[in-house]
Amino acid sequence: MISDSLGGARVALLEARMESELSSLVCRHGGEPICVPAMRELERDFTTEGATAIDAIAREGAVVVLATGVGLNRWLKLADALGRGVEARHGLARAIVVCRGPKPIAVLKREGLSAHVRAPAPHTTRELLDALSPVEVHDRDVVFVHDGGGSSVVPQALARRGARVFEVRPYEWALPEEVEPLEALVAKLIAGEVDALTITTQVQARHLFDVADSIGMRAALTRALREKVVVAAVGPTCVATLEALGTPAHVVPELSKMGPLILALASYFGRRAVRSSD
Repeated sequence: MISDSLGGARVALLEARMESELSSLVCRHGGEPICVPAMRELERDFTTEGATAIDAIAREGAVVVLATGVGLNRWLKLADALGRGVEARHGLARAIVVCRGPKPIAVLKREGLSAHVRAPAPHTTRELLDALSPVEVHDRDVVFVHDGGGSSVVPQALARRGARVFEVRPYEWALPEEVEPLEALVAKLIAGEVDALTITTQVQARHLFDVADSIGMRAALTRALREKVVVAAVGPTCVATLEALGTPAHVVPELSKMGPLILALASYFGRRAVRSSD
C-alpha cells in the first residue's frame, strides 16, 4: 500500500513569503523542512509610473492587466498617498480588468471591484496571453502591473498588437541580503544531505543557480539536482525554468498550488518506498 508520507525526507524550501505555511505542510506530511529563502521583496520607487498609469486608466477604453495582488495593492496605496485613490478606483471600475491569477482578484473584491477576464489555471504567462487574445487592445491604453519577476513577455506582446502599454513595477525580487545560507544549502544539495528541493517561483531557481555559479559550484549543483535530489516544481513556468537551467523536475502537481505540490512530493516518496521494499 502506497502511503502519502515524506517518510522523514529532508525538504529544502526556498519560499520567502509563505515559508511558515509551506514548512507546516512538509511537517504535516512527515518531512523535515529546511527553510532557506532564495529571494527578498525589494520595494521600488514607482511614483512616476504609478501616477502615469492612473492617468491612463482615466481614459476611455483602457485595459488593466494584473499579474500580482501585492502589486495592485501597492499601486492603490500609492494612489491614496498621492490623493488620487478615488480616481484610481474609478478608473479600475471603468476599465477592462484582466487578472492572471486569484490573488489580484481577491484585492479587487476587497475594493468592491471585479475582474472581467480571468486567466485559467495554472495561471502562467501562456494562459494570460490566451485570455488576452480576444481583448481589443489596438490603439488603447493598457496598464500592466508586474509581479516581482518583471518579465517583459506580456507587455511586448501587447505592444505588438498596437497597444499603448504603461508598465507598473511596484517591487522586484532580489537576492537575500545575506547569501551565506544559500551557499551552505548548495553545498548540502551537492553532498546529498538534502532529499528534496521545492521550487515555487522561477526566480528561486535562477537565484539558487546564480549563487552556485558565484562559488564555482554550478556544474556540481546541476549534477546533484539531476541525480541525487528530488526536485519538485509547482507548475509549468518553474518546470521550463529548471529545464533551461539543465535540471528536470521530478515532481509536478496537477494543480499548481503549494498544498498539491507537497502532496505530490509525498506520493513520490511513498511510491519510492514501496519499490525499495519489493
